[in-house]
Amino acid sequence: MANQAGIALTHRSKGNYILSITIIGIFFFIFGFVTWLNSVLIPFLKIACEKNNFESYFVAFAFYISYFVMAIPSSFVLHKTGFKNGMSLGLILMAIGALIFIPAAYSRMFGLFLTGLFVQGTGLAVLQTASNPYVTILGPIESAAKRISIMGICNKIAGVISPLILGAIVLKGMDRYDKTLLGAMDELQKNTVLNDLAGRIILPYVIMAGVLVILAVLLRFSVLPDIDTDKEDDTTSAANLHKTSVFQFPQLVLGVIAIFVYVGVEVVAVDTIINYGKAQGFSFELARYFASYTLAAMVLGYIIGIVAIPKYLKQDRALMISAVLGIIFGVLAIVSAGMQVQTTFSLAVAGVTMVFPFDLSVFFIAMLGLANAIMWPAIWPLAINGLGRFTKIGSSLLIMGIAGGALLPLLYGRMVDLFSPQQAYWILIPCYLFIFYYALSGHKLRYWRLN
Repeated sequence: MANQAGIALTHRSKGNYILSITIIGIFFFIFGFVTWLNSVLIPFLKIACEKNNFESYFVAFAFYISYFVMAIPSSFVLHKTGFKNGMSLGLILMAIGALIFIPAAYSRMFGLFLTGLFVQGTGLAVLQTASNPYVTILGPIESAAKRISIMGICNKIAGVISPLILGAIVLKGMDRYDKTLLGAMDELQKNTVLNDLAGRIILPYVIMAGVLVILAVLLRFSVLPDIDTDKEDDTTSAANLHKTSVFQFPQLVLGVIAIFVYVGVEVVAVDTIINYGKAQGFSFELARYFASYTLAAMVLGYIIGIVAIPKYLKQDRALMISAVLGIIFGVLAIVSAGMQVQTTFSLAVAGVTMVFPFDLSVFFIAMLGLANAIMWPAIWPLAINGLGRFTKIGSSLLIMGIAGGALLPLLYGRMVDLFSPQQAYWILIPCYLFIFYYALSGHKLRYWRLN
């Protein structure tokens, strides 16, 4: 893989290389901005479309299941169009998904909102299938986690900002839309109020669609080069000579499972924290900031990863430490539910000063962002290492693993309805245990033991 990167770089100047990384960084910013809007959409659509906890998490399901459905088709699209044209197509699909929110808001049809989210996820599946292997093979495999960490910072900074922007628009004054108030209205009054509420979402998504179309056009005429991932160096070619299927690579198959559970716990940590904060007695005016705290913790984790990997920590060791932190923070979030420290502190993000009552369980859920930060940068290169000509299809399978973000939040929502918001977080622990196993030994496997 390192030889591949060296060959690729000999055909480009250092300036073009930096420009290519910058363009990919912009895409990761877009990933984050669109993806982490779900943390606001879940509580917003729960009220606007009158859904329970389980039903509201279909927002995450519709968005992330598109990765599972479209990852393999995305690889074929990229094979036909190349990276650059394929990513332009992905941006156009995302714009179409954003525009679907307009009729969804006017009709207040939950299914139409989910359709828009699925189309947006489809566009992101194309972008992710192209951009992740691109970043991985642009340099030595040993420092891939560092490059992906830089991309992750772009992603999570956008994730810090986007819930603040959308939350300020659509969650303002949401505390008055409680079941007691709505239940006291007749059907006509309630529909009028909820229709007005749903209409808040239109302008942000129209603006988003316009920006995505502009970016698609600019990308089409950019200098971003295509990279051939179908070739492999002599060493990799010899090792894979008798390999006929991508499923003959245990490090990849186990890596897909690791990505599945990792994305699941990451999405649970971000997309549930606003509703959890509300359940703990916080107003929406305060709780709407909580997702940004989780994502800010992830930014801190990415910075640590950039500094530490590979100079002080190997990728597998960093992943192991992250899994242990996830277990610790997860258990502490559960056992500290309801405990509050009677102090507050302020954090300035994007010029906004936020006052955060120091609730221990909310704090530990936010700290899961720190534990989760470098999991994707570590798992991806460990799983894709040595695939050679199987790189594109292997990348598609890893993208399919993002479906963990569709299923685990649904499971969390069901457990909330059956038990309680804090007890539902027990689903995190077995996920972190599997990630620990993959970091310890799973990524080292190169053949399956049949006896």
